[in-house]
Amino acid sequence: MKTIVIGCDNAAVELKNTLKKFMEDLGYTVENVGCDSSDDNTYYPYIAERVCEKIIESGYEKEGVLICGTGLGVAMCANKFPGIRAGVCHDSYSGERLKLSNNGNVICFGARVIGPELAKKILKEWLSLEFKDGSSTPKVAAIKELDAKNFK
Repeated sequence: MKTIVIGCDNAAVELKNTLKKFMEDLGYTVENVGCDSSDDNTYYPYIAERVCEKIIESGYEKEGVLICGTGLGVAMCANKFPGIRAGVCHDSYSGERLKLSNNGNVICFGARVIGPELAKKILKEWLSLEFKDGSSTPKVAAIKELDAKNFK
């Protein structure tokens, strides 16, 4: 099974802990890069950086879960790293398409937007999917071209 790197800001500690345990119960190895307390004021860009660096260091073998209040901030930050394809998912269809259409390797949630049971459902489905060559392959290749162009 894949190793999943998880991180959040102080707005999302409870959801992060719930999803971490959920993935461990499913048999995944989960690397927690913080925050671990609502008193930890580490800004979400730095948490996103930690998650993305772990994924890059693994040769993109690992995937990531990022959580902040809305999911938007961590997604924007994660997409600043080469080879990272992050998206906010608050419904099953978005989670499915993140993997199958975009080969997304980081799923983002907003703890102030989504409840834990729905987050677990979306996460489980996302983790179970694999990107396959097909009509989306050239689009993902175009994303990689933009990475090569913009991350020189």
